[in-house]
Amino acid sequence: MIGRLKGVVDGIGEDTVILDVHGVGYVCHCSARTLQTLPPVGEAAVLTIETYVREDMIRLFGFVSEEERDWFRLLGTVQGVGVKVALAILSVLKPVELATAIALKDAAALARANGVGKKLAERICQELKDKAPAFGATDSGMPHPAGTDASARSAPKPMADAVSALVNLGYPSLQATAAVAAASRNLGETATTEQLIRVGLRELAK
Repeated sequence: MIGRLKGVVDGIGEDTVILDVHGVGYVCHCSARTLQTLPPVGEAAVLTIETYVREDMIRLFGFVSEEERDWFRLLGTVQGVGVKVALAILSVLKPVELATAIALKDAAALARANGVGKKLAERICQELKDKAPAFGATDSGMPHPAGTDASARSAPKPMADAVSALVNLGYPSLQATAAVAAASRNLGETATTEQLIRVGLRELAK
């Protein structure tokens, strides 16, 4: 199984990229957002890979980060969400935006993706509200799933402590992180853990 590829961008299509790894061209299906982050043809790139093996084919899906890959897997557990729809969702929403949309039950945000109607968007919010990866880090006030490189996802300690406190109070980690993210945006970077918890609780009560 292939989990990661590092090579040279050989060509970019509408929804695929060919990554040349020591002379072997791997065709990777990607979200539009991932394709936009890739360097020009001829330059080096690294993709996190999800390998699909079927009786009649092997297909590679490439992601700019492990968190995007994790969300791809998670979206695929929802009835009605195939690989095409999962990539469409990740094309319009960053992982952090997807996490927030689900935490806030914002079906309209999900419905922006091609192939996602109102009912499917609502189903995604409902089924994933308690199944999303644990969120213990933030970036610009937004949550990131655990599993990314620690240095890239380290959160300010007050925010991490506030999320931990809300989780200990019984709130699901996804909702707790979204609430602390909203609190941080309102209070600013100098907010204390106590302030974040207090405003976070108000967010959760809405």
